[in-house]
Amino acid sequence: MAKIALFGATGTIGSRVLREALERGHQVTAVVRDPAKGAELVERHPGLAVTTGDVLDPASVTDAARGQDVVVSAVGGGDGPGHLATIEPAAKSLVAGLRELGDGAPRLIAVGGAGSLRMPDGKRVWDAEGLPEFLLQIMHAHGDALDFYRTVSDVRWTNISPAGTIEPGERTGTYRTALDDLVVDAQGRSRISAEDYAVALVDEIENPKHVGERFTVGE
Repeated sequence: MAKIALFGATGTIGSRVLREALERGHQVTAVVRDPAKGAELVERHPGLAVTTGDVLDPASVTDAARGQDVVVSAVGGGDGPGHLATIEPAAKSLVAGLRELGDGAPRLIAVGGAGSLRMPDGKRVWDAEGLPEFLLQIMHAHGDALDFYRTVSDVRWTNISPAGTIEPGERTGTYRTALDDLVVDAQGRSRISAEDYAVALVDEIENPKHVGERFTVGE
């Protein structure tokens, strides 16, 4: 059983990571800014621990991470400008907060984006033509965070990029992985359900294979 502090537990991905981890018997503490949302989570998940905290405040990260085995960041930013204001600053705050705990700091697993992945033609996903500006902002926010993580050697981090399309769906429990290349099927499609993404993330908690690097998952 791992002790997990989870930021972003109420979001599309975070809520599924929460459920997957709890169903496997892990001890999860949801870190929320709004105590009312924490109370709602406890109603849905009896036995869940909740604490208040802010992913953008390193001292708050330190407090939430103390005594945990893993910190998971599934925070988002809503629209494009929201992601630009949240994702890379959150990465820096998480690392700064964990550094305060020294060698005993828990691992960090962060939800990433697909924009910086290489497509079969060698271009990155964000180089595709016709992408709307808000989506490019989201992609580059995650790319900037990944660039920062790759400068970090004193905190054990993992960044997990989804497939090109991630949305709620079926939990099959199966997925394929790669490092920096988009996972595509025989028809060239790249997708993963949020449920199977959560499976992959909790698998990484239980069986670390990608400490200090980004990997991606797809069907």
